[in-house]
Amino acid sequence: MANFRSDRVSTEIKREINDILHNKIRDPRLEDVNITDVKVTGDLSQASIYYSLLSDLASDNEKAQKAFKKANGVIRSELAKRMSLYKVPELIFVKDESVEYGNKIDELLRNLNKN
Repeated sequence: MANFRSDRVSTEIKREINDILHNKIRDPRLEDVNITDVKVTGDLSQASIYYSLLSDLASDNEKAQKAFKKANGVIRSELAKRMSLYKVPELIFVKDESVEYGNKIDELLRNLNKN
């Protein structure tokens, strides 16, 4: 039962954070950021927010991390207004490496077929 609730909460958090980033936060460092996944702990105390960037530059990733640190309080307070939770989870922003990993595997498979 708790697993079903955490899945619903993570889906709702993902939807709300995407909306907050696109409509409330005016930081240019977060313009090209997309939230790809949200994982919430069973007790709903922490939420890991996975994001992807359109840019592959390491400097853009650092800028996005700094922007998320700065905007964390605003995002959390906005979530509290929009969601009916007893306590809004602590937000931890993590860069999603799955797209880059998938591209690397694709490249290896393409090179395998060439030989």
